[in-house]
Amino acid sequence: MIRIVASGIALSLIMSVLISCTKPKQSINKFSDTVFVKIADFQDRRLSDSLYIYFKNENAAYRKDAVLAFASIQDTTAIDALQEVLLNDTDSLVRQAAAYALGQTKSNRSAVALATALKKEKLSFILKEILEAYGKVTSRWDLTVTPKDSIVTEGLALSYYRAGLKKTIDSTFHKRASELLQKPNTEPTRLAAAHYFARGANGFDRYEKAILHAARYDLSSDVRMASALALGKIKSDSSRVNLEYIVKSDADYRIRVNAIRALQSFPFTKTKVTLLNTLTDEQVNIPVTTSEVIKEVITKDDWKEVASIAKVASNPRVQANLYEAALRVSDDKALAEEIANQVKSASNPYKKSAFLSALQQSVMMYAFVEEQLFAADTPVVKLSAAAALVAMNYHKDFKPSLQKHFSDIYIKALQTGDAAVIGTIAGALMDSTLRYKSIMKDYTFLYDAKKQLSLPKDNEALQTLEAAIAFFEGKKNSPPVQNEFNHPIDWKLVKSIPKNQKVMVRTTKGDIILKLLVEEAPGSVANFVALLNQKYFDQKFFHRVVPNFVVQAGCNRGDGWGSEDYSIRSEFSLIRYKTGSVGMASAGKDTEGTQWFITHSPTPHLDGRYTIFADVESGMEIVHLIEVGDQILEVSFVQ
Repeated sequence: MIRIVASGIALSLIMSVLISCTKPKQSINKFSDTVFVKIADFQDRRLSDSLYIYFKNENAAYRKDAVLAFASIQDTTAIDALQEVLLNDTDSLVRQAAAYALGQTKSNRSAVALATALKKEKLSFILKEILEAYGKVTSRWDLTVTPKDSIVTEGLALSYYRAGLKKTIDSTFHKRASELLQKPNTEPTRLAAAHYFARGANGFDRYEKAILHAARYDLSSDVRMASALALGKIKSDSSRVNLEYIVKSDADYRIRVNAIRALQSFPFTKTKVTLLNTLTDEQVNIPVTTSEVIKEVITKDDWKEVASIAKVASNPRVQANLYEAALRVSDDKALAEEIANQVKSASNPYKKSAFLSALQQSVMMYAFVEEQLFAADTPVVKLSAAAALVAMNYHKDFKPSLQKHFSDIYIKALQTGDAAVIGTIAGALMDSTLRYKSIMKDYTFLYDAKKQLSLPKDNEALQTLEAAIAFFEGKKNSPPVQNEFNHPIDWKLVKSIPKNQKVMVRTTKGDIILKLLVEEAPGSVANFVALLNQKYFDQKFFHRVVPNFVVQAGCNRGDGWGSEDYSIRSEFSLIRYKTGSVGMASAGKDTEGTQWFITHSPTPHLDGRYTIFADVESGMEIVHLIEVGDQILEVSFVQ
């Protein structure tokens, strides 16, 4: 008997060892639960009535997801039901979701509901959510708030910022915001206050001292970069001098980028030395930003010097920007011909595109640009040529005698069927200041162009074209261009994606590891994974890079206008945009497809407007090196 027991113990020990040595099963996501699938599918199909039943479910997690679904649906008929949840649900996370959903539902009724809840709610993190949401939807900020702790104080700062973006707040709030920008307030509070001044407010010169201090000395690089941008709105010598100091000394290139942008507010005669010295900076985003600023601030006296710098610039984007700057303030034919020669010799389409864009400043080059438009076999080159012609149309040197010829160019261009060209030119045709309606009595060519486009693939171009048609027809507003429901979520695929699945984006600059957020954005993640499985992203280009904002890829045309013949819906969660957030690009709500972007830094103005479906796990140093024209070599799963 003892031997049998001993054997049993031995067997148990052996089994324990075997079990412990077994490879742990990969974590699955919450969509193994069919109720979560139903809720998310109703959200995706925008079926409000099917979601209300879950508001009373005994499972708080179900209630939370059903309530949060309305942050994406944004149905004003749900406001009363969401208010009921916010006021009475016993679960704090459900109430937080209700506050967020109301903030996503634009209506004064949402603002009233949130203001009412503010008086009843006791938990700080929900009060923070209520305050931020109120700032999004109020038509006039009118609350009495005495924050009881740092969390509620952060909510107040966010509320000011959100209201500032909508211009529903006035200068009486500047003093309080300047106090929120200072210590001992927490970093998130100071960051919200800094963004308030950078993006949401104007006329705050009297608070220059606080903003200067934040831009120079705050320990948070995020706070410093937003504060530096805000200094551009204060056109004082001290503001300029401090910005120039930041450009020369801050270790974080992103802060220097923002300081350079802010210097655009000052005369080039005062900033010239500082700006020109940055054109040789090793961090590519610095000279790119500087060249863009010089385009806006250059004076006639400086064009020869800038043109000579352009000749020897090594970066094509910087070179093209500097050429454009010089051409903008001169009428030098030799300079224009020099740029045209760069177009002719460029084999890289992005380089050719950049130099074509530079020629928009010389109306006399219209025939050359026209030739490039109709000869181009690359979408990005076609688009740049079309955009350059439209820009010439607005140029001060554009002669009325050219209008008839340009109308012929536009009609011919619309017949190409190229969505980007159609969308770009339609925007010019609908501008009453250009007076094309008065000379184009027969506008059937617009209907012909429309026949060449289709939803959902060409949504962005159709939005502009429909507006142009309405303009020519004499209608006040064009009918809304909306995609019908298509491309339902592949739930079998969703269920197979582990909660913390990582993917590697291998680029010509290095590797970036992304962590997919399948539980927060199942439709977007499934779409990304399906495209990954098809090797769709392999060999695609980063077609858009905005320094200290985003790098963007996934376009099948390579110019930002491309998509496939389907669309997916927006998915908004409680996650906010921070450094390394990965979002879906779109032409408006529920128009997402294949394009995505990665943020260089916190971008709170994108919150609740663009789906976040992943985060950068590692490789942000590579993201900061990406330039227009860099390529994705492969996207693969990290096992």
